[in-house]
Amino acid sequence: MSISHELSEEDVKFRYINDAITSKGWTKDSIFMEQQVKFTDGKISLHGNIVHREKPKFADYVLYVNKATPIAIIEAKDTKHTVSYGLQQAMEYAKMLDVKFAFSSNGEGFAEHDFLTGKERFFGMDEFPTREELIERYKKEIN
Repeated sequence: MSISHELSEEDVKFRYINDAITSKGWTKDSIFMEQQVKFTDGKISLHGNIVHREKPKFADYVLYVNKATPIAIIEAKDTKHTVSYGLQQAMEYAKMLDVKFAFSSNGEGFAEHDFLTGKERFFGMDEFPTREELIERYKKEIN
């Protein structure tokens, strides 16, 4: 799929990522977005005798199995970046939250890192895994 290379991260989320995940059965109850998922207050930095707090970290999307169990992180990027550009950031957030699946997207496709297998892959916007598929992959690897 070829999309405009002038779309912001917010445009990518609204036009492409939201549709990709909800079309696979992820419900509004299982998706939490950036403003709802702050998971650090921001690093405290000291410069001489001046102390300030860095910006807090927010995940673009956290997908949940249930209200208490996150299973995946999705990091969105604008269309000026590659599909996998946000994967390292998603992986960092996934490690902080002990989440096993990290995804990145710029609206043209997804990059995935599976912490259970250590494998990475790329796939189209219409191939995002369903909630059931991710749960099954998780169960298969931990058993």
